[in-house]
Amino acid sequence: MTIEINAPTLPESVPDGTISAWHRKAGETVSRDEALVDIETDKVVIEIVAPADGVLKEIYKHTGDTIVSNEPIGRLEAVEAGAGGEAAAETPADTTDAAAQQPAATTPAAGPAARRLMDEHGLDADAISGSGKGGRVTRQDVLDKLADDGAGVGLPDFTAPTADPAARPPGGDLQSMENRKEERVPMSRLRARVAQRLLEAATTTAMLTTFNEVNMAPVMTIRKQHQQRFQETHDGVRLGFMSFFVRASVEALKRFPGVNASIDGNDIVYHGYQDIGVAVSSPRGLVVPVLRDADNMGFARIEKQILEFGEKARAGKLAIEELAGGTFTISNGGIFGSLLSTPILNPPQTAILGMHKIEERPVAVAGEVKILPMMYLALSYDHRLIDGKEAVQFLVTIKELLEDPTRLVLEI
Repeated sequence: MTIEINAPTLPESVPDGTISAWHRKAGETVSRDEALVDIETDKVVIEIVAPADGVLKEIYKHTGDTIVSNEPIGRLEAVEAGAGGEAAAETPADTTDAAAQQPAATTPAAGPAARRLMDEHGLDADAISGSGKGGRVTRQDVLDKLADDGAGVGLPDFTAPTADPAARPPGGDLQSMENRKEERVPMSRLRARVAQRLLEAATTTAMLTTFNEVNMAPVMTIRKQHQQRFQETHDGVRLGFMSFFVRASVEALKRFPGVNASIDGNDIVYHGYQDIGVAVSSPRGLVVPVLRDADNMGFARIEKQILEFGEKARAGKLAIEELAGGTFTISNGGIFGSLLSTPILNPPQTAILGMHKIEERPVAVAGEVKILPMMYLALSYDHRLIDGKEAVQFLVTIKELLEDPTRLVLEI
C-alpha cells in the first residue's frame, strides 16, 4: 500500500517551511514512528515520523526545499505485519555489510537538535547513551559525548598550517594568516526571521525605553525562607525569580491596559487577558513561548511551565502553538550577565520588560547608605500607543510590587 508523506498543517502565522534533513534515503527500510524528516519553520523544527513500516520509495522535496502546509514531500510503500521479506526484497542490497541490513528501528531515537549536532561531528547514535524517555538521545547527551572524546563544539578548525610562504599576507606571519580564515554559512530560518522582525520593530514602531531599579532583597528573602518547602509541596519545582516578575507584570497590566494592547492598522486592540511571552534560549537561538492566561496561574504553575518550555526548547520540541500570540513579553538578560540593556519590541505587542543581573550596590535608604541586591529594569514601549507617563507608572508599579511581594498575594 502506498502512503503519501505530507508536510504538517501549518498555522496562518507560518506560511511555509524548509526541509532541514531527511534521516532515510529513498529505497531504505523504515519503521513505524521512526523519524523521517525535519521541517524547519520560522519558529520551530517539526519532526515528521513514518506512518507505517515499509520502504521509503521516493522523496519529492529535498534538503533546502521550501514546503507549504500539507504539501506531499515523499512516498512510502507500507508493508503489513509478517511481510518483512517483501520489504527486504525491494530494498537495494548492493552492500555486503551485514550491519547495514539491520532494521532502522535498532538506532536509538534522537531529537532534531541532537541529530543535527551528531551530523556536524560525525557521531553515531549507537555510540551515545540516551538519557531521555525510552533511551532517547538528547542534545545534552551528545555534548557530554563530545566532552568525553575531547571534541569542542563550535566553528571548524582553521589551525592547519600553511606550507607555502608565498600565501602569507604582506608583512604577516603564519599565525596572522591562520587567524584570517573565514567561513560563510546560510542563516537559519529562525535567525533570518528574528533579523526581519527586529528590523520591522525598528522601522515601524516609535520605540522608547524607560529604566528603573528594584531592590530584590524582599524577593530573595522569601525564596530563601520557603524554597525547600515550596519544592517539597510542588514535586521538586524550584521557586525562581521569573514567577514574581510574571505575577507583578500581570497585576500591572490590569492597571494599565494600554500596555497590554496591540495596534492593528488604525485600530487599537485591548486584550481582556494576559498572555505573557517568556524569552528562553535554545540551540537555534532565542525563542518566546507564551504563558496562556497567566492571570490564572499561581507561582508553582508558572515555574513549572517555564521549566517545561526550557526543556522543550533545548530538545527542539516546542510546538508552533506554544510560540504564537502573546500580549506582553519578559526577557531576562541577567542570566547571561547583562547589567543594563534595551529590549526590542515584539510587534504587534506594544511593550516588553527587560530583567538584568542582580548586583550588590550602595543605595541611600532613609539617609543611610546600605548595600542592597539591586536589579535594573527596562521597559521598551511603542510611543504611538503608550505615553511616557503611562510607561513610567507601569514600571514603577512592577518595582513596588516586587519590593513588597505581599501585595502580589493580596492583589493590592
